[in-house]
Amino acid sequence: MDKILVTRSSMPPMEEYIEEIKSLWESHWLTNMGEKHKELEEKLQQYLKVQHVSLFSNGHMALELGLQAMDLGEGEVITTPFTFASTTHAIVRNGLKPVFCDIREDDYTLDAAKIKERITERTKAIVPVHVYGNVCQVEEIEKIAREYGLKVLYDAAHAFGESYKGSGIGTFGDASMFSFHATKVYHTVEGGAVCYRDEAYGLKLFRLKNFGIRNEETVDGVGANAKMNEFSAAMGICNLRHIDEEIAKRKKVVERYRSHLKDVPGIQLNTVRGEVDSNYAYFPVVIDETIFGATRDTISSALSAEGIFSRKYFYPLTSTFACYQGQFDVAETPVALRISNRVLTLPLYADLSMEAVDRICGIILRSGQK
Repeated sequence: MDKILVTRSSMPPMEEYIEEIKSLWESHWLTNMGEKHKELEEKLQQYLKVQHVSLFSNGHMALELGLQAMDLGEGEVITTPFTFASTTHAIVRNGLKPVFCDIREDDYTLDAAKIKERITERTKAIVPVHVYGNVCQVEEIEKIAREYGLKVLYDAAHAFGESYKGSGIGTFGDASMFSFHATKVYHTVEGGAVCYRDEAYGLKLFRLKNFGIRNEETVDGVGANAKMNEFSAAMGICNLRHIDEEIAKRKKVVERYRSHLKDVPGIQLNTVRGEVDSNYAYFPVVIDETIFGATRDTISSALSAEGIFSRKYFYPLTSTFACYQGQFDVAETPVALRISNRVLTLPLYADLSMEAVDRICGIILRSGQK
């Protein structure tokens, strides 16, 4: 039987992509903000319902340079340890200190009720994460940011195409970063973007991703090279045509999972919020072994033995990484620690069959009966 991976990249028909890139052979313009790059920015601006979009070579560079463009100087940034390495690394690589705040029990996002106690005179910004596409407490975070004069940059890597109360998720905070990695709901093979409102901030982003170049003869800033190439942009244009269909397919997979696993003692499912138009990016389950009868690791091993690959995502917490050894106290984020030790994301992609979902759930449920 074929292996079932935790994710599989959605791709447009080959003929569609080939047709999209034909003009690149004619123009020989392969990078440096070409026509495909410009077209994708415009289309994403419309689809995401945001004012401005700046494309990047990948989501990490979008996040790192998005922070740098805020000119925060030295200081602290409040964030979550329940995230991918990129979030924390982007803060540290900007010469800033991450201050970890705990997460909420039900949706695993930054707990806004605990942010104020982490604020000091050195706090410069907040970097919340829309975990698994679960939308952060955006109203509460905005209120706190205004009260203390803090910048807010959302890590929206998981939240492409989502809206909250009718507003595109990229409209919240000072800016939002999206990842277009091949494993995401929407991808450009590799890529990312920052959505923003302030045009002056956008100009800083542009210079930072293009070596600090102002014009052909003037380089007045120290920048990186983080431009999206034309082939990636072309893939993005193609995938954007199919994104609504892809999300609809993912929704059916999630609904099938829920039909099997809802109300199972010891299995906590992702919270569903009626105000959010979800993209169904991930399907995490949190296992309470004392109730369910099996640990997260036991379930993962049982699935792996059947050629089914799940992921302990996010585990371990970024605050416990070897590269940060001794710098942070994990006891300050007990909820994040508990969830991280029990969470497992199950296979989820648009073309995952209902039979495969049934099989996965059967293995999980039998694990708890042993």
